[in-house]
Amino acid sequence: MIRISTIFIAICMVLIAASLGLVAHVTAGFNVSESAIIALTLLTFMILYNAVSMRLRDRTDVGSQITDLSRGTADLARQVAEFGRRLAAVEARTTALDATSQERVQTALGEITELGGLVKQLAVSIAAHDDILSARQAPMAAANDRPAPRKEAAVSTSDLEWVDSPIPEEPAAPRPSIVAPVAAPARPAGAPLAAAVKTAIDTNRIDIYLQPLVTLPQRKVRFYEAMSRIRDSKDQLIAADDFIAAAEAAGLMPQIDRMVLLRCIQVLRRLMVRNKDVGVFCNISATTLANAEVFAQCLDFLDANRVLAPSFVLEFKQATLRQLTPLQSENLAALAQRGFRFSIDHVHDLRLEPRELADRGVRFVKVPAHLLLDQKQLSAADIHPADLSDLLGRFGIDLVAERIEGERAVVDLLDYDVRFGQGFLFAPPRPLRPEGAPSGTGGEPSAADAPRPEAAKIEAGADSGRMTGKAALARRLAGPN
Repeated sequence: MIRISTIFIAICMVLIAASLGLVAHVTAGFNVSESAIIALTLLTFMILYNAVSMRLRDRTDVGSQITDLSRGTADLARQVAEFGRRLAAVEARTTALDATSQERVQTALGEITELGGLVKQLAVSIAAHDDILSARQAPMAAANDRPAPRKEAAVSTSDLEWVDSPIPEEPAAPRPSIVAPVAAPARPAGAPLAAAVKTAIDTNRIDIYLQPLVTLPQRKVRFYEAMSRIRDSKDQLIAADDFIAAAEAAGLMPQIDRMVLLRCIQVLRRLMVRNKDVGVFCNISATTLANAEVFAQCLDFLDANRVLAPSFVLEFKQATLRQLTPLQSENLAALAQRGFRFSIDHVHDLRLEPRELADRGVRFVKVPAHLLLDQKQLSAADIHPADLSDLLGRFGIDLVAERIEGERAVVDLLDYDVRFGQGFLFAPPRPLRPEGAPSGTGGEPSAADAPRPEAAKIEAGADSGRMTGKAALARRLAGPN
């Protein structure tokens, strides 16, 4: 639609051109035709000038509008990008929260299911325990002052067997530290004990006992710790705590460690026939690390069995790692270079250096349960026991609570995020018999002994791996079928 200003401008231009033609006709004496031509020429010039000026003005206006539109488009793009970034951040948070929630729900469901199974198992064990106690109340009262023969569980390298061996009746007090076939009299001391150790080494009278390490709270058997016992000429067991000092003083401990190491490798091979996830802890003394000749033999043997390194853990005392000589440090590094992992036990305080332990190859730290739960130890520790498992875990070290005797301790240790447990609550040390040896005798197998597929039957715990303290007591009272 034509604007009024445009019509007004056109009328003005016509009037100006007509006036100029009239002035030329009247004043200058031009005729009508010439005056009309002059008027039309002036009108044409005015029209062209007006058109050009309007076009230039419109172009300027369009340019400014395009500039404003470009600025608005850039602002809109920035706002869209900001909204997209915020939306992506919200989606990422939502996804992470959903994944975390699902993982927590699954973990809670698994723990609830596991707890239900443990409660059922505990109820069955208590019922069986009550039945056994009721059935044996009269015979046990009659034989109150006389030890009754019972069947003791023996772990054999060839088969799982139950061996008749008289064991003194255990009182209701805390369990003893070892499981011995007979009530042992006072042990010899000094030179007689060293002579007994020497005789046991020469006659291959060193026995291996296995005690399981279980996961918490599932109580599934994950490792076995090999413990050495020696038998004197009367077939009486002497525990490691009784003969180690005399053996180290007499320089016999490296030979014992070499024989135990050989036996542990054979046991591990037979265990892994049935379960690839099982491992063995083997104790090594400081004197063995310092004995160049015996350690060289052990190193050659371990090097030949390097394939078992992920499942074979060498265990040392806390005091040993704190007082390493240059030779012992070099030998320990040689074992670590071959892929073997280490564990420390006999922990007397919680002043630990996780980074230093991890650099040395330590992957397990065994701490007595009473040391973790004793509130009196907090003042002497560098860290609260509840944070110890998390601190060690940052350096790839697992915390193992040992010497667990009661269910209450297990509940308290779960609050400390302890992953592994060991103690009489789960199972006592079980004797290991060499293949083909009669009951009550031992022998040192040769390095050429080949494992057999049927040789890996280690207690039912290797399959189910779960047994409460009351269930173990019920089995010991009932005896095997």
